[in-house]
Amino acid sequence: MIMRQPSYAQKPTFYRDVQPLIHANCAVCHRPGEAAPFSLITYEDVTKRSKFIKKVVVSGYMPPWRADDHYVTFANKRSLTPEQIKTLTDWIDADMPKGKVNTEAESALLKRAQAGTGYSRVPDLTLRMLKPFTVVRDGKEHFMVFKIPFGLAETANVEAVEFTSNNKKAIHHANFAIHPVEDPAISLTNTAEQVDLNGEDASRYREWLPYKKQMTYYGGWVPGTTVETYPADMGWVMPKRGVMLLTVHFGPSAKDTISLNGVNFFFTKKPIRRTVKVISLGSGGIGERDISPPLLVFGGDSLTTKLKVAYRNQPITLLYAWPHMHQIGKRFTAFVTQADQDTIPLVRIPDWDFRWQEIYRYEKPVILPTGAVINVIGTYDNTESNPLNPNKPPKIITSDGQMRSDQEMMTLLLLYVAYEPGDENLRLN
Repeated sequence: MIMRQPSYAQKPTFYRDVQPLIHANCAVCHRPGEAAPFSLITYEDVTKRSKFIKKVVVSGYMPPWRADDHYVTFANKRSLTPEQIKTLTDWIDADMPKGKVNTEAESALLKRAQAGTGYSRVPDLTLRMLKPFTVVRDGKEHFMVFKIPFGLAETANVEAVEFTSNNKKAIHHANFAIHPVEDPAISLTNTAEQVDLNGEDASRYREWLPYKKQMTYYGGWVPGTTVETYPADMGWVMPKRGVMLLTVHFGPSAKDTISLNGVNFFFTKKPIRRTVKVISLGSGGIGERDISPPLLVFGGDSLTTKLKVAYRNQPITLLYAWPHMHQIGKRFTAFVTQADQDTIPLVRIPDWDFRWQEIYRYEKPVILPTGAVINVIGTYDNTESNPLNPNKPPKIITSDGQMRSDQEMMTLLLLYVAYEPGDENLRLN
């Protein structure tokens, strides 16, 4: 009998081996309209940055992924495996062969990028600001709220949602709230189109109170965040008529910048059997006053602060965890303590980086039982040795609820559905 020698893998080529890695892990941010400084969609995009790409992937600096994968496994993990890094570096070292050219994937991604989405298809609906906003070069932060009315032919089942912008580099964070307004006697147009929460017109926010009697959904974006998707038969229902209140926090700008922002919605014909909801804990949410010690960090000091929130309602199934801190954040940990004192890990960020955040989607849903206690622990480094500290020398940093980037936050948002038996066996890939 003649024994076959083991076959060795073919040398990597761009279109067969490298492009799928780049599109899945890098082009999420490296595409037009996103926060990254250049695009990585085409062969030409990648090859002209090849030396830089090799350096940052070998060092582990890119793709950015701050969650501790040994603590919890997340389905939307962006970091590369050692095998994937080897594929990429072997390809670069081999003078970057194209292989069999197939531009279908990059053409499709460019089309989606032009539509302002990182999802697998173009949006069914985009609600944008009624007119562009000019971020002026005045060295100040601006908290703007934009009213975006909508009217649909019928309600729509939402399977995915994402914030979209012509320039995310100018934005600290954004939040949106969907408010149904069924009463036709309530005008959607004769109120303020936008309000500067720190400006002279802040009082006009009261004009929108008739819209805020109900809220269908609440979501948002922070640097690094990708599209928010839901498993089959889960999601939420977009009302026929209402307003979206879009809050955008603009950081100080070095030049006058035009900003046009909105939210993409992706609909499904399948019924929504289980409604996705959001709960916010800590700064700006439940238990804000129970953060102990309070978020007050003197210049030159470090601080670890904690929050415990008892959960007494019916069990829920957690789909996403969204931790949030600001610039002197150092570590973030959240876990659940059950009645028998067993713990359930939620998320751990061992080396916080404000520039790269994410809404982390669980690979396996976390079941939050009745009687559990949610624990959140945040550590802050307000010393000169913290390279991300924006203040040289350090100065006192507080948290007075204004959510400015020169203040601090310790927030955990959890996206969930009501628990059903068998949820323990779900997979959210």
